[in-house]
Amino acid sequence: MNTVLGDARRGKMAGNIAGFGRALRRAGVPTDAARIALATEAALLVGVDRRDDLAAAIESVMVSREQDRPVFRELFDAWFRDPELANKMLAQMLPSAEGKMEPSKRRPRVREALSAPRPPGPAAQDEREVEFDAAMTASDFQRLQHADFNALGAAEYRLVERLARDVALPIPSLPSRRLRVAAGGASRARIHWPGVLHAAARNGGELLQLPRLARRPQPLPLLVLVDVSGSMERYARLLLAFLHAATRHAGRRDVFAFGTRLTDLTPAFRIADSDAMLAAAGAAIDDFAGGTRLGDSLAELRRSHARRLTGRRTLVLVISDGLDTGEPALLERELQWLGRHSRRVLWLNPLLRFEGYAPLARGAAILHRHADAMLAVHNLSALEQLAASLAALMRAGR
Repeated sequence: MNTVLGDARRGKMAGNIAGFGRALRRAGVPTDAARIALATEAALLVGVDRRDDLAAAIESVMVSREQDRPVFRELFDAWFRDPELANKMLAQMLPSAEGKMEPSKRRPRVREALSAPRPPGPAAQDEREVEFDAAMTASDFQRLQHADFNALGAAEYRLVERLARDVALPIPSLPSRRLRVAAGGASRARIHWPGVLHAAARNGGELLQLPRLARRPQPLPLLVLVDVSGSMERYARLLLAFLHAATRHAGRRDVFAFGTRLTDLTPAFRIADSDAMLAAAGAAIDDFAGGTRLGDSLAELRRSHARRLTGRRTLVLVISDGLDTGEPALLERELQWLGRHSRRVLWLNPLLRFEGYAPLARGAAILHRHADAMLAVHNLSALEQLAASLAALMRAGR
């Protein structure tokens, strides 16, 4: 282990940890210079005699999200395995070495972080390091914010997918039946008599304040229906990754994919890591890039999963372009049932990227007629505006 990290007096350990931090950043783990400096101090404190102690110390200061821990451990294992790696760290590449995990079995984020090309010379190396630290220029970032998901190249698509996982989507909440002590002490709230007595006991029997109770806010149950047909192929994977990260702290969350049939993705969404979730979802969906039969899928939802709709409180998100090939009468009937058993039915349509779009297709017209609103989800900017749109729609009447 000493050979891998190098001698601290010669500056090798700090450079190796800095290179590892840049690799973490390429893998989508939020890492800055302050965290890298803390990791260097942690390595000096615990020493390099025990590999597991060193990994735990660096992980404690460089990782703050639970979903990033498997990525960190896998990347740490690959990064600090080869004794000859110290001379190649600053070149930002992993040398070929026999290991416990083959590259093909690594997580996609780890494979991409380890596959950075070697720069041709010292000058190019400096430019490459700046590029890794900044990830992209301001103009490139602005362009990707408004670029359609369907028009992205392979590298851009992977980058936008990682950026989409950081977009917040607070789910609207409503007052529940459970009570809690009101922070502001609203005058109309019920008095919390046990709190009154406890406060009086602490103040020698004097009633200095009257704690009151208020209803505890509860996020609305969420039901997501994602179209995985051929026309939605470029959007489905990215939106699944976005929803997995954005609704992580929501209340009840049920997710289904539909194409020619309905597929329950709720077990896959319970997986903490987004890459592992996408792998599980891909294994579960057997009609990916096929046709679209929303009416048949909603009928299956009504027959087999009607209890997922919680007492007309569920917020339903239908992510589709509306190009349905099923029976129109069935789609009309099932959408009427869905509207009666949910609080809102929102249609998230990537075709809104076209100026002057109108839902003229047969299935799209039916879906537009029964949805409470139609929102765009074709680029990062639209995803960032989605939370504000949801809040405004929940305040408005049905």
